[in-house]
Amino acid sequence: MAIEVIDNPERERFEVREGRRVIGWAAYQETARLIVFTHTEVDPAYEGQGIGSQLVRATLDHVRAQGMQVLPTCPFVSAWMGRHPEYDDLRYRPGDEA
Repeated sequence: MAIEVIDNPERERFEVREGRRVIGWAAYQETARLIVFTHTEVDPAYEGQGIGSQLVRATLDHVRAQGMQVLPTCPFVSAWMGRHPEYDDLRYRPGDEA
């Protein structure tokens, strides 16, 4: 399955697509330095195939490239980050502001 993850700022979410079909998304709210991930969803027909993980990894790579931090209020994103310590540097912690 060929999928891609794109930022859809008009809908405030990253979308994972198979062709033109949206099969999952990660909703966010963005500030100048911080992205708050609020909800992640994957089409039930695609669950258990690693789509959610691919989505989160791509969104966090985007965040890193932008030099921003993440506040994962979404339980899925928060748990995923907990299992992938290589992304822990992106996690917003109060007092991190320069």
